[in-house]
Amino acid sequence: MAEPPYGVIWNRLKRGRVVPFLGAGASLAARPAGACWDPDKPASLPSGAELSRLLAEETSFPFTRPNDVDDLATVSSYYCDMNGRRVLRERLRELLVGDYPCSALHHFLASIDMPLVFVVTNYDTLLEQAFLAAGRPYDLVIHPADRRDYANAVLWWPHGAAEPQFREPNRLEQDIDLARTTVIYKMHGSVCRDSARWDNFVITEDDYIDFLSRMTTHTAVPSLFSADFRDKSFLFLGYSLRDWNLRVVLKNLGREQAMRTEAQGDGPDDDELPRSWAIQRNPSEFERRLWEARGVSIFDVDIDEFIDKLHAAAEGGRA
Repeated sequence: MAEPPYGVIWNRLKRGRVVPFLGAGASLAARPAGACWDPDKPASLPSGAELSRLLAEETSFPFTRPNDVDDLATVSSYYCDMNGRRVLRERLRELLVGDYPCSALHHFLASIDMPLVFVVTNYDTLLEQAFLAAGRPYDLVIHPADRRDYANAVLWWPHGAAEPQFREPNRLEQDIDLARTTVIYKMHGSVCRDSARWDNFVITEDDYIDFLSRMTTHTAVPSLFSADFRDKSFLFLGYSLRDWNLRVVLKNLGREQAMRTEAQGDGPDDDELPRSWAIQRNPSEFERRLWEARGVSIFDVDIDEFIDKLHAAAEGGRA
């Protein structure tokens, strides 16, 4: 089995040439192997399927096949329709805000002494906690799915700000200098540890449809970030391509990256696009083919093992 190119990944990371994407598996990296999630005494965050099953049970979700209850977008839609958006949002906050441990992954990423853009599609705040523990500054940008009054804006917290500012997605260039500033971009919303007022979740089917429709009109991902992505490698950590919404997001990001690269050169050339990587344990053949079709090298490696070896590459490079 091929090993990830740890030296290449680290060299590009330390030069700011990589955009790390953190998926659901990244939030479970600190959970002991074989440990089960107990919603009454949670020692870790739930997986998407665990969260979906709990919501399905609480709202008496009607299903015909056992795996229907694992579809978080569908279950959340039903929960919202039956109980209201506020009840769903409050329940998510109860389940996602807690003293959950950061993993070696989060601490390692927070230790990189280079401004980076981190794209996070989880609702938790583990990466932010790791940055705070390391004393590293960062700006926070969140997609405001629960603020219909600011549907065409993003929430922006400059480092140290107690309250966010609303910004049009394509005007952040006036506020953030990516050459100097690390940004955590919560593409699908987030809980806000300090105030439930700013909790936002892209979680129901309608939420995803709205977000993806905005991607097609280039009003979802701020242009500041999409422009920055054009000559960067993507590092996908903890993602599965079983989710159709993620496949659409990646397809749109890849298309925009290719269009921008082509506009800069003489014509389309696969060699002009930097290679990207996905770290995923036990990917299916279906997922392997999808990653490869998107120009992403997939590696069947546990996240903890990957971070250990990436850290070793970093230490070797610093010696």
